[in-house]
Amino acid sequence: MASSHESKVARHCERRRAAGLRPVQFWVPDTRSPEFAAQVRKQCQSLKNDPTEAEVLRFTEEAAAHVEGWE
Repeated sequence: MASSHESKVARHCERRRAAGLRPVQFWVPDTRSPEFAAQVRKQCQSLKNDPTEAEVLRFTEEAAAHVEGWE
């Protein structure tokens, strides 16, 4: 017999499918892992003194300015 939680999940999925949606699973890096932090650190260090660093930072800051109000 399905649990109450499983029934709720099934009904939710049915409503989404009826709305023309389908489930999709995404795998993303675990930003909490030490390996992720080390890789970010390594990539940031590789930008140090790079002539395009200022351009990349400007682009990033400009892009970040366009996400206000996103929910």
